[in-house]
Amino acid sequence: MVCGTRPELIKLAPLLRHFGQDAALVYTGQHYDRSMYSQILDDLPEPGRFHEFAVGGVGRGAQLSQAVRVVDEVLRAFGAGAVLVQGDTTSALAGALAANANGVPLVHVEAGLRSHDRAMPEEHNRVMIDHIADLCCVPTELNRRNLLAEGVAAERIALTGNTVVEALDAALPDSDEQQAVLDRHGLAVDGYAVATIHRPENVDDRSNLETVLRELARLPLPVVLPLHPRTAKRIAEFGLGHVLAGLTVVEPQAYPAFLALARGAAVVVSDSGGIQEEVSVLKRPVVVVRRSTERPEIEGTFGTLVTPDRLHAEVLHWLHDIPGHRTRLARIPSPYGDNSTSKLIAMAVERLVAHAPALAAP
Repeated sequence: MVCGTRPELIKLAPLLRHFGQDAALVYTGQHYDRSMYSQILDDLPEPGRFHEFAVGGVGRGAQLSQAVRVVDEVLRAFGAGAVLVQGDTTSALAGALAANANGVPLVHVEAGLRSHDRAMPEEHNRVMIDHIADLCCVPTELNRRNLLAEGVAAERIALTGNTVVEALDAALPDSDEQQAVLDRHGLAVDGYAVATIHRPENVDDRSNLETVLRELARLPLPVVLPLHPRTAKRIAEFGLGHVLAGLTVVEPQAYPAFLALARGAAVVVSDSGGIQEEVSVLKRPVVVVRRSTERPEIEGTFGTLVTPDRLHAEVLHWLHDIPGHRTRLARIPSPYGDNSTSKLIAMAVERLVAHAPALAAP
Protein backbone atom coordinates (compact mmCIF):
# COMPACT_ATOMS: atom_id res chain seq x y z
CA MET A 1 0.00 0.00 0.00
CA VAL A 2 1.28 3.45 -0.93
CA CYS A 3 0.15 6.65 0.74
CA GLY A 4 1.47 9.98 1.98
CA THR A 5 -1.27 11.87 3.81
CA ARG A 6 -3.30 11.63 6.99
CA PRO A 7 -6.65 10.88 5.23
CA GLU A 8 -5.05 8.04 3.28
CA LEU A 9 -3.65 6.52 6.47
CA ILE A 10 -7.10 6.70 8.09
CA LYS A 11 -8.85 5.04 5.16
CA LEU A 12 -6.20 2.36 4.61
CA ALA A 13 -6.24 1.30 8.28
CA PRO A 14 -9.14 -1.20 7.81
CA LEU A 15 -7.24 -2.85 4.94
CA LEU A 16 -4.05 -2.98 7.01
CA ARG A 17 -6.02 -4.75 9.74
CA HIS A 18 -7.40 -7.20 7.21
CA PHE A 19 -4.11 -8.07 5.49
CA GLY A 20 -1.98 -7.84 8.65
CA GLN A 21 1.58 -9.03 8.24
CA ASP A 22 1.01 -9.75 4.55
CA ALA A 23 0.84 -5.99 3.90
CA ALA A 24 3.69 -3.55 3.35
CA LEU A 25 3.09 0.17 3.77
CA VAL A 26 5.07 2.81 1.88
CA TYR A 27 4.58 6.28 3.37
CA THR A 28 5.99 8.95 1.09
CA GLY A 29 5.90 11.82 3.58
CA GLN A 30 3.69 14.06 1.41
CA HIS A 31 2.16 15.35 4.65
CA TYR A 32 5.37 16.34 6.36
CA ASP A 33 3.81 18.27 9.26
CA ARG A 34 4.12 15.99 12.28
CA SER A 35 0.83 17.16 13.78
CA MET A 36 -0.98 15.85 10.69
CA TYR A 37 0.82 12.51 10.74
CA SER A 38 2.03 11.23 14.11
CA GLN A 39 -1.46 11.32 15.65
CA ILE A 40 -2.64 8.76 13.09
CA LEU A 41 0.52 6.66 12.84
CA ASP A 42 0.37 5.78 16.54
CA ASP A 43 -3.03 4.12 16.05
CA LEU A 44 -2.29 2.28 12.79
CA PRO A 45 -2.25 -1.52 12.69
CA GLU A 46 1.33 -2.67 12.25
CA PRO A 47 2.04 -3.88 8.70
CA GLY A 48 4.52 -6.58 7.79
CA ARG A 49 6.91 -3.91 6.50
CA PHE A 50 6.90 -0.14 6.84
CA HIS A 51 8.92 2.13 4.55
CA GLU A 52 8.91 5.84 5.41
CA PHE A 53 10.28 8.63 3.23
CA ALA A 54 10.21 12.43 3.23
CA VAL A 55 9.14 13.90 -0.11
CA GLY A 56 7.03 16.74 1.35
CA GLY A 57 7.80 20.45 1.32
CA VAL A 58 8.56 20.74 -2.41
CA GLY A 59 6.53 21.62 -5.50
CA ARG A 60 4.02 19.21 -6.95
CA GLY A 61 6.19 18.11 -9.87
CA ALA A 62 9.26 17.49 -7.72
CA GLN A 63 7.13 15.73 -5.13
CA LEU A 64 5.66 13.41 -7.75
CA SER A 65 9.03 12.51 -9.23
CA GLN A 66 10.58 11.87 -5.81
CA ALA A 67 7.63 9.75 -4.71
CA VAL A 68 7.70 7.66 -7.90
CA ARG A 69 11.41 7.06 -7.36
CA VAL A 70 11.10 5.87 -3.74
CA VAL A 71 8.14 3.59 -4.46
CA ASP A 72 9.99 2.19 -7.48
CA GLU A 73 13.00 1.42 -5.27
CA VAL A 74 10.81 -0.47 -2.78
CA LEU A 75 9.12 -2.49 -5.53
CA ARG A 76 12.45 -3.39 -7.12
CA ALA A 77 13.94 -4.41 -3.79
CA PHE A 78 11.03 -6.40 -2.37
CA GLY A 79 8.53 -7.15 -5.16
CA ALA A 80 4.76 -7.17 -4.64
CA GLY A 81 1.67 -9.16 -5.51
CA ALA A 82 -0.25 -5.91 -6.01
CA VAL A 83 0.03 -2.22 -5.22
CA LEU A 84 -2.92 -0.52 -3.52
CA VAL A 85 -3.34 3.24 -3.66
CA GLN A 86 -6.18 5.22 -2.10
CA GLY A 87 -7.86 8.35 -3.35
CA ASP A 88 -6.41 11.17 -5.41
CA THR A 89 -3.21 12.49 -3.89
CA THR A 90 0.20 12.98 -5.49
CA SER A 91 1.34 9.95 -3.49
CA ALA A 92 -1.47 7.83 -4.90
CA LEU A 93 -0.51 8.81 -8.45
CA ALA A 94 3.15 8.09 -7.69
CA GLY A 95 2.28 4.63 -6.39
CA ALA A 96 0.20 3.98 -9.49
CA LEU A 97 2.96 5.03 -11.88
CA ALA A 98 5.59 3.00 -10.04
CA ALA A 99 3.37 -0.09 -10.05
CA ASN A 100 2.71 0.34 -13.75
CA ALA A 101 6.43 0.77 -14.50
CA ASN A 102 7.23 -2.44 -12.62
CA GLY A 103 4.44 -4.53 -14.09
CA VAL A 104 2.71 -4.96 -10.73
CA PRO A 105 -1.12 -5.16 -10.65
CA LEU A 106 -2.55 -1.83 -9.52
CA VAL A 107 -5.61 -1.47 -7.28
CA HIS A 108 -7.30 1.92 -6.89
CA VAL A 109 -9.28 2.15 -3.66
CA GLU A 110 -11.95 4.89 -3.79
CA ALA A 111 -12.03 4.91 -7.59
CA GLY A 112 -14.51 6.59 -9.91
CA LEU A 113 -14.97 9.88 -8.06
CA ARG A 114 -15.39 12.88 -10.36
CA SER A 115 -15.78 16.60 -9.69
CA HIS A 116 -15.57 17.45 -13.43
CA ASP A 117 -13.42 20.39 -12.33
CA ARG A 118 -10.14 20.39 -14.22
CA ALA A 119 -8.80 23.18 -12.02
CA MET A 120 -8.37 20.59 -9.26
CA PRO A 121 -5.07 18.66 -9.31
CA GLU A 122 -6.88 15.86 -7.49
CA GLU A 123 -9.22 15.42 -10.46
CA HIS A 124 -6.26 14.89 -12.77
CA ASN A 125 -4.75 12.38 -10.34
CA ARG A 126 -7.88 10.29 -9.86
CA VAL A 127 -8.64 10.11 -13.58
CA MET A 128 -5.12 8.99 -14.45
CA ILE A 129 -5.04 6.38 -11.69
CA ASP A 130 -8.40 4.93 -12.71
CA HIS A 131 -7.36 4.50 -16.31
CA ILE A 132 -4.16 2.59 -15.57
CA ALA A 133 -5.54 0.57 -12.66
CA ASP A 134 -6.15 -3.16 -13.07
CA LEU A 135 -8.86 -3.01 -10.40
CA CYS A 136 -11.01 0.02 -9.54
CA CYS A 137 -12.77 -0.35 -6.18
CA VAL A 138 -15.65 2.12 -6.32
CA PRO A 139 -17.61 3.32 -3.27
CA THR A 140 -20.96 3.93 -4.98
CA GLU A 141 -23.00 3.06 -8.06
CA LEU A 142 -22.51 6.62 -9.32
CA ASN A 143 -18.73 6.07 -9.24
CA ARG A 144 -19.17 2.86 -11.23
CA ARG A 145 -21.24 4.68 -13.86
CA ASN A 146 -18.57 7.39 -14.10
CA LEU A 147 -15.95 4.81 -15.03
CA LEU A 148 -18.18 2.96 -17.49
CA ALA A 149 -18.93 6.28 -19.23
CA GLU A 150 -15.18 6.82 -19.65
CA GLY A 151 -14.69 3.41 -21.22
CA VAL A 152 -13.27 1.52 -18.24
CA ALA A 153 -14.16 -2.15 -18.71
CA ALA A 154 -16.80 -3.49 -16.32
CA GLU A 155 -14.56 -6.41 -15.34
CA ARG A 156 -12.01 -3.94 -13.94
CA ILE A 157 -14.58 -2.41 -11.58
CA ALA A 158 -15.71 -3.70 -8.16
CA LEU A 159 -18.47 -1.97 -6.16
CA THR A 160 -17.18 -2.16 -2.59
CA GLY A 161 -18.30 0.85 -0.58
CA ASN A 162 -15.82 3.11 1.18
CA THR A 163 -13.43 2.07 3.96
CA VAL A 164 -14.21 5.34 5.76
CA VAL A 165 -17.21 3.63 7.38
CA GLU A 166 -15.02 1.01 9.05
CA ALA A 167 -12.30 3.50 9.90
CA LEU A 168 -14.79 5.80 11.59
CA ASP A 169 -16.52 3.04 13.52
CA ALA A 170 -13.17 1.83 14.83
CA ALA A 171 -12.02 5.31 15.87
CA LEU A 172 -15.22 6.86 17.23
CA PRO A 173 -14.95 7.23 21.04
CA ASP A 174 -17.73 5.93 23.27
CA SER A 175 -20.32 8.35 24.63
CA ASP A 176 -18.38 9.11 27.82
CA GLU A 177 -15.20 9.88 25.90
CA GLN A 178 -17.14 12.02 23.42
CA GLN A 179 -18.55 14.03 26.29
CA ALA A 180 -15.09 14.41 27.79
CA VAL A 181 -13.84 15.93 24.50
CA LEU A 182 -16.69 18.43 24.52
CA ASP A 183 -16.10 19.24 28.18
CA ARG A 184 -12.44 20.03 27.52
CA HIS A 185 -13.54 22.72 25.08
CA GLY A 186 -16.49 23.95 27.14
CA LEU A 187 -19.02 22.81 24.53
CA ALA A 188 -22.53 21.38 24.67
CA VAL A 189 -24.07 18.96 22.14
CA ASP A 190 -25.76 20.91 19.31
CA GLY A 191 -24.50 24.18 20.79
CA TYR A 192 -21.57 24.81 18.44
CA ALA A 193 -20.28 24.36 14.90
CA VAL A 194 -16.99 22.80 13.85
CA ALA A 195 -15.10 23.95 10.75
CA THR A 196 -12.10 22.72 8.75
CA ILE A 197 -10.66 24.77 5.90
CA HIS A 198 -7.49 23.90 3.99
CA ARG A 199 -8.02 23.67 0.22
CA PRO A 200 -5.99 26.01 -2.02
CA GLU A 201 -9.10 27.55 -3.55
CA ASN A 202 -10.07 28.82 -0.08
CA VAL A 203 -6.77 29.47 1.70
CA ASP A 204 -4.39 30.52 -1.07
CA ASP A 205 -6.73 33.33 -2.15
CA ARG A 206 -6.67 36.13 0.42
CA SER A 207 -10.18 37.33 -0.38
CA ASN A 208 -11.71 33.86 -0.14
CA LEU A 209 -9.88 33.07 3.09
CA GLU A 210 -10.96 36.32 4.73
CA THR A 211 -14.55 35.78 3.59
CA VAL A 212 -14.65 32.25 5.01
CA LEU A 213 -13.23 33.34 8.36
CA ARG A 214 -15.53 36.34 8.65
CA GLU A 215 -18.59 34.29 7.68
CA LEU A 216 -17.70 31.75 10.37
CA ALA A 217 -17.13 34.47 12.98
CA ARG A 218 -20.60 35.94 12.26
CA LEU A 219 -22.42 32.74 13.20
CA PRO A 220 -24.64 32.92 16.30
CA LEU A 221 -22.88 30.08 18.12
CA PRO A 222 -19.28 29.10 18.97
CA VAL A 223 -17.25 27.82 16.00
CA VAL A 224 -14.42 25.38 16.73
CA LEU A 225 -11.68 25.65 14.08
CA PRO A 226 -8.95 22.98 14.14
CA LEU A 227 -6.33 25.00 12.28
CA HIS A 228 -4.65 23.16 9.43
CA PRO A 229 -0.92 24.04 9.06
CA ARG A 230 -1.46 25.29 5.51
CA THR A 231 -4.30 27.57 6.66
CA ALA A 232 -2.31 28.87 9.61
CA LYS A 233 0.57 29.75 7.27
CA ARG A 234 -1.69 31.67 4.88
CA ILE A 235 -3.43 33.54 7.72
CA ALA A 236 -0.03 34.75 8.91
CA GLU A 237 1.11 35.67 5.38
CA PHE A 238 -2.09 37.63 4.67
CA GLY A 239 -2.20 39.35 8.05
CA LEU A 240 -5.60 37.90 8.94
CA GLY A 241 -4.82 36.82 12.49
CA HIS A 242 -7.24 39.38 13.93
CA VAL A 243 -10.19 37.66 12.21
CA LEU A 244 -9.58 34.54 14.32
CA ALA A 245 -10.63 36.46 17.45
CA GLY A 246 -14.26 35.45 16.89
CA LEU A 247 -13.45 31.73 16.58
CA THR A 248 -12.35 28.96 18.93
CA VAL A 249 -9.05 27.98 17.32
CA VAL A 250 -7.55 24.64 18.34
CA GLU A 251 -4.65 22.52 17.16
CA PRO A 252 -5.28 19.77 14.56
CA GLN A 253 -7.11 17.03 16.42
CA ALA A 254 -6.40 13.34 16.65
CA TYR A 255 -8.96 11.45 14.59
CA PRO A 256 -11.09 10.16 17.52
CA ALA A 257 -11.23 13.63 19.10
CA PHE A 258 -12.25 15.23 15.82
CA LEU A 259 -15.00 12.64 15.33
CA ALA A 260 -16.31 13.44 18.80
CA LEU A 261 -16.40 17.15 17.94
CA ALA A 262 -18.14 16.51 14.61
CA ARG A 263 -20.72 14.17 16.12
CA GLY A 264 -21.73 16.69 18.77
CA ALA A 265 -21.86 19.70 16.45
CA ALA A 266 -25.06 21.33 15.26
CA VAL A 267 -23.41 21.67 11.84
CA VAL A 268 -20.02 21.04 10.23
CA VAL A 269 -18.43 23.47 7.76
CA SER A 270 -15.63 22.08 5.62
CA ASP A 271 -13.87 21.90 2.28
CA SER A 272 -12.62 18.36 3.00
CA GLY A 273 -13.64 15.42 0.86
CA GLY A 274 -13.40 12.89 3.66
CA ILE A 275 -15.59 14.90 6.02
CA GLN A 276 -18.36 14.83 3.42
CA GLU A 277 -18.30 11.05 3.78
CA GLU A 278 -17.90 11.02 7.56
CA VAL A 279 -20.97 13.16 8.25
CA SER A 280 -23.10 10.56 6.46
CA VAL A 281 -22.02 8.04 9.10
CA LEU A 282 -22.18 10.50 12.01
CA LYS A 283 -25.60 11.77 10.77
CA ARG A 284 -24.63 15.42 10.95
CA PRO A 285 -25.10 18.13 8.28
CA VAL A 286 -22.16 19.65 6.41
CA VAL A 287 -21.86 22.92 4.53
CA VAL A 288 -19.24 22.28 1.83
CA VAL A 289 -17.31 25.44 0.95
CA ARG A 290 -16.05 24.61 -2.53
CA ARG A 291 -16.76 25.37 -6.16
CA SER A 292 -17.23 21.66 -6.96
CA THR A 293 -17.34 18.28 -5.25
CA GLU A 294 -16.48 14.74 -6.26
CA ARG A 295 -18.98 13.43 -3.68
CA PRO A 296 -22.40 14.57 -4.95
CA GLU A 297 -24.06 11.59 -3.22
CA ILE A 298 -24.55 13.67 -0.06
CA GLU A 299 -25.96 16.80 -1.70
CA GLY A 300 -29.56 17.46 -0.72
CA THR A 301 -29.38 15.07 2.23
CA PHE A 302 -26.34 15.47 4.47
CA GLY A 303 -24.72 18.43 2.75
CA THR A 304 -24.92 21.53 0.60
CA LEU A 305 -22.26 22.98 -1.70
CA VAL A 306 -21.74 26.75 -1.33
CA THR A 307 -19.35 29.53 -2.27
CA PRO A 308 -17.59 31.36 0.60
CA ASP A 309 -20.03 34.28 0.54
CA ARG A 310 -23.00 31.92 1.00
CA LEU A 311 -21.53 30.08 3.99
CA HIS A 312 -23.31 32.10 6.68
CA ALA A 313 -26.76 31.87 5.11
CA GLU A 314 -26.53 28.12 4.55
CA VAL A 315 -25.36 27.41 8.10
CA LEU A 316 -28.33 29.40 9.42
CA HIS A 317 -30.61 27.09 7.44
CA TRP A 318 -29.18 24.07 9.24
CA LEU A 319 -29.42 25.82 12.60
CA HIS A 320 -33.18 26.07 12.16
CA ASP A 321 -34.80 23.10 13.95
CA ILE A 322 -31.57 21.32 14.93
CA PRO A 323 -33.41 18.41 16.64
CA GLY A 324 -35.55 17.92 13.55
CA HIS A 325 -32.53 17.79 11.24
CA ARG A 326 -30.77 15.37 13.57
CA THR A 327 -33.79 13.04 13.61
CA ARG A 328 -34.24 13.20 9.84
CA LEU A 329 -30.58 12.55 9.03
CA ALA A 330 -30.45 9.61 11.45
CA ARG A 331 -32.92 7.77 9.20
CA ILE A 332 -30.85 8.20 6.02
CA PRO A 333 -28.33 5.41 5.31
CA SER A 334 -24.82 6.41 4.32
CA PRO A 335 -24.30 6.07 0.56
CA TYR A 336 -20.80 4.73 1.28
CA GLY A 337 -21.72 1.25 2.45
CA ASP A 338 -21.07 -0.57 5.69
CA ASN A 339 -18.38 -2.47 7.56
CA SER A 340 -17.94 -5.04 4.79
CA THR A 341 -15.85 -2.79 2.50
CA SER A 342 -12.36 -4.00 3.41
CA LYS A 343 -13.50 -7.62 3.06
CA LEU A 344 -14.97 -6.93 -0.39
CA ILE A 345 -11.81 -5.12 -1.50
CA ALA A 346 -9.61 -7.94 -0.18
CA MET A 347 -11.66 -10.54 -2.06
CA ALA A 348 -11.36 -8.55 -5.28
CA VAL A 349 -7.61 -8.08 -4.78
CA GLU A 350 -7.13 -11.81 -4.15
CA ARG A 351 -8.96 -12.64 -7.39
CA LEU A 352 -6.79 -10.14 -9.26
CA VAL A 353 -3.53 -11.49 -7.85
CA ALA A 354 -4.56 -15.07 -8.54
CA HIS A 355 -4.67 -14.22 -12.23
CA ALA A 356 -1.48 -12.12 -12.17
CA PRO A 357 1.46 -13.84 -10.40
CA ALA A 358 3.42 -11.64 -8.02
CA LEU A 359 6.47 -9.84 -9.31
CA ALA A 360 9.53 -11.71 -8.18
CA ALA A 361 12.07 -9.71 -6.23
CA PRO A 362 15.41 -9.33 -8.02
